[in-house]
Amino acid sequence: MTYKAFLGYGYSFFFIVGMGISSAVFFCIACIIRLVTAPFDRRRIVSNLFSAFWASLYTWCMPPWSVRVIGRHKLTLKKNYVIVSNHQSQLDILVLYRLFFPFRWVSKAAVFNLPFIGWNMVLNGYIKLKRKDKESIKQMMATCEDLLKKNNSIFFFPEGTRSPDGLVRPFKTGAFILAQKARVPILPVVLNHTKNALPKYSLKIEGRHCMEVKVLDEIPFSRFEHMDPKEISQMVRILIASHVKEHETIPLASLGE
Repeated sequence: MTYKAFLGYGYSFFFIVGMGISSAVFFCIACIIRLVTAPFDRRRIVSNLFSAFWASLYTWCMPPWSVRVIGRHKLTLKKNYVIVSNHQSQLDILVLYRLFFPFRWVSKAAVFNLPFIGWNMVLNGYIKLKRKDKESIKQMMATCEDLLKKNNSIFFFPEGTRSPDGLVRPFKTGAFILAQKARVPILPVVLNHTKNALPKYSLKIEGRHCMEVKVLDEIPFSRFEHMDPKEISQMVRILIASHVKEHETIPLASLGE
């Protein structure tokens, strides 16, 4: 075994074990924070910001990883958004927490059963979804619509799953239907360089990676008010793909196929 391979396995062990042990501690703190803030923080802003700090510790503490955040100033608590992003890696969620902005995730229902991390997702009011379950999709849409009415932001990966090669796959329309119904702006976010930092179906950490999360300009409701959701999804997909490294050599016109 080479030194680099040994180091990679060492980082992986540190990451997995460190996350497991620390999550138990941070979940207890999260419970206390929620109990104290529940009477006055109905949007769970404090709990969500604590979760952002908790998640960011893992990217701060890993020597092979660095995260560059661009455009954080475009986020404001005075507005709520439907936030959408491309999806490259298991690390995407940790990297996106570096925005330090409170939003609710839509996530697979099974993840909520994970000790500590999944329980914290319940505590933060994240939204469960069973894939290909019509009743679950209907309930998810209703929950998201209600949260948007209460001035919460909702985060979606409209591809529905991680891209195996970094190319932006077709977007599902659910997020864009919600933005139209709630009359809120769409906020596109771009992720770069997370794919190789922690590849799909792998927990092995290899090499050094400078990951990037970039907040683009919001798309106001007036711009897509009268558009078909499929048109909106394609417009946003092309916009995000134009900032994704893997699409530098792929004509954007091909995304219309």
